[in-house]
Amino acid sequence: MSDRAAAVLSALAERLPGDCVITDPDLMESYRVDRAMFCAAGTPLAVVLPRETAQVSAVLEVASEHAVPVVPQGARSGLSGAANAIEGCLVVGLERMAEVRHIDVANRYVVTQPGVMNAELSRAVEAEGLFYPPDPSSWEFCSIGGNLSTNSGGLCCVKYGVTTDYVLGLEVVLASGEVLRTGRRTVKGVAGYDLTKLFVGSEGTLGIITEATLSLRPAAQRPETLAATFDDAERAAEGVSAVVGCGIVPSLLEFMDRTSVQAVNDAFKLGFDPEVGAVVIAQSDAGGSHGREEVDHIAKVLADSGATQVVVADDPAEGELLLKARREVLTAFERLGTTLIDDVCVPRDALGALVKGIDAIAAEHDLVIGVVGHAGDGNFHPTVVFDGQDEDESRRAKQAFDDVMTLGLDLGGTITGEHGVGVLKRDLLAREVGDLGMRVHRDIKHALDPHDILNPGKVF
Repeated sequence: MSDRAAAVLSALAERLPGDCVITDPDLMESYRVDRAMFCAAGTPLAVVLPRETAQVSAVLEVASEHAVPVVPQGARSGLSGAANAIEGCLVVGLERMAEVRHIDVANRYVVTQPGVMNAELSRAVEAEGLFYPPDPSSWEFCSIGGNLSTNSGGLCCVKYGVTTDYVLGLEVVLASGEVLRTGRRTVKGVAGYDLTKLFVGSEGTLGIITEATLSLRPAAQRPETLAATFDDAERAAEGVSAVVGCGIVPSLLEFMDRTSVQAVNDAFKLGFDPEVGAVVIAQSDAGGSHGREEVDHIAKVLADSGATQVVVADDPAEGELLLKARREVLTAFERLGTTLIDDVCVPRDALGALVKGIDAIAAEHDLVIGVVGHAGDGNFHPTVVFDGQDEDESRRAKQAFDDVMTLGLDLGGTITGEHGVGVLKRDLLAREVGDLGMRVHRDIKHALDPHDILNPGKVF
């Protein structure tokens, strides 16, 4: 062990309770990576599991003094490598900071620590008659801190938006160890720069979020759900575009291609016809007769767009079964082989071209690519399925992944709608934001983290 490493560990031992610092190699192994493929990872010097903001501050003071890189981690459910350890770094895992601190019913906000799981927060506020809309498919095992760091979306973002739309304020520990509070708890507030939104989506490169104040909505009405089947994915994509332009904003509008439907059928026996080429699932949570009217109108739009069958769920249980099909797609893919999950977002009138282009990429690289996603906002998750033990197939899979990203950019889209850049898409960011955009990114980073200790090598 180097003198610097020994000094860092000694300083941590002086500043933190003994059970906060882990140095056992076997215990640290699970903190090396998130769920992304093809992203390098190192071995941390130590894993630190703080319970409070003051302990996070102490870690960053030590790291800043000794110029040691720090990698913040949530639940490690990310798909871009942003939480991967760097050789010799301090991993700061926020899993013990998992308290929902205050729910203000009158003013409709919640104060929470970052280690709380999305589903736990949603259930806590639901018990008070309130609703937190951002709901990634991984909501049972993704943390609020991770959602904030990547600006996650979810199934209902077509109507309700993404994480940043619900963040009123943050508590953030800067690289120096100083604790910054941003935002407010009022409905309106425009004093100064919007520092809150600066930190949301910054993937741990500007500071470590230790508390968030999130706005809430009144409890959602029981949704009405429908599923429409199509002969092919392109026609389904055109149906989605027709729904987007019909004047109704569904609370959910999801898409699964033939590969996705078959994978779910095989894994969970959900009863879709094996000949189905694509499925579109839609919901309205407008409530009562109005919700049913919206769903009936969407059903007609999809039927007019070429749907072979449109089924409106008769009861909530049937609707939940349809949503289970969508939520379990990625798990079903994992049964077929190694998966590499893309996250491309395009203008909604380009969905048909995106699906057609992905089919061509799959054929070119002789790979299976299942297409599933949040069609209502143009955010698709093409998933490359391959043999991770086959070197050539792995190479083709990574190339196919990059080709999908390039296709998305060519169609006027973005390389990430909700998963973040991390390591996996770092080389593509410059193409999207341009040279000046990259310079501004670096200038902001340098202003807040002059010694580049916070998640270096991630994003750019």
